[in-house]
Amino acid sequence: QVRFVESGGGLVQPGGSLTLSCVASTPFFDIYTLSWYRQVPGNQREWVAWITHDNDTNFADSVKGRFTISRENAKKTIYLQMNNCKPEDTATYYCNVGRPQPKFDSWGQGTQVIVSS
Repeated sequence: QVRFVESGGGLVQPGGSLTLSCVASTPFFDIYTLSWYRQVPGNQREWVAWITHDNDTNFADSVKGRFTISRENAKKTIYLQMNNCKPEDTATYYCNVGRPQPKFDSWGQGTQVIVSS
């Protein structure tokens, strides 16, 4: 199993920026495609973005052009740079291995993002 630890969430004003981090404790980090997901209470978890082992990226239409995803293999960490945040970005954000179907059933605690003035 893989342990995921997300961080970096908080309160941000509309139009503001935030950077999320996720550490994935796995010896196979370097070869995995990793994704960010988000969930609003009462809704299903939705895929946000993925990054492959060779740094190809893909984004959900709702965040395309505003969010970027990156990885730092030496730290077993992926990042989600959230720019021009909108109230509809308010959610708890999670990471997992996947493209975009998550591979592992175990999830981290997530990091909460609230976009509000």
